[in-house]
Amino acid sequence: MAVWVEACGVDDVEEEDVIRFDHGGRTFAIYRSPNDEFFATDGYCTHEKAHLADGLVMGDIIECPKHNGRFNYKTGAAKGAPVCVNLKTYPVKVEAGKVMIQIG
Repeated sequence: MAVWVEACGVDDVEEEDVIRFDHGGRTFAIYRSPNDEFFATDGYCTHEKAHLADGLVMGDIIECPKHNGRFNYKTGAAKGAPVCVNLKTYPVKVEAGKVMIQIG
């Protein structure tokens, strides 16, 4: 069953940035695009489990802080070595100033 969970307030994420969100023993990354849209992925890089919230957001790309692997955070697509496994993405909606992600 899909459940919507409040991840953060819209003002908690700067434009073109990412923050960490932990829920139910899992870690997620919440992104705010340069166009003021919000996205969510698993929180750890698929290469060596570095936390993506410590990475660099450039446009629609998140760069892992450990080995500079890159993903498109909108689609989860791995964008080249050393990452080859896509990131899982999650539906996001904004309600009353809160960023909600759908998990489960």
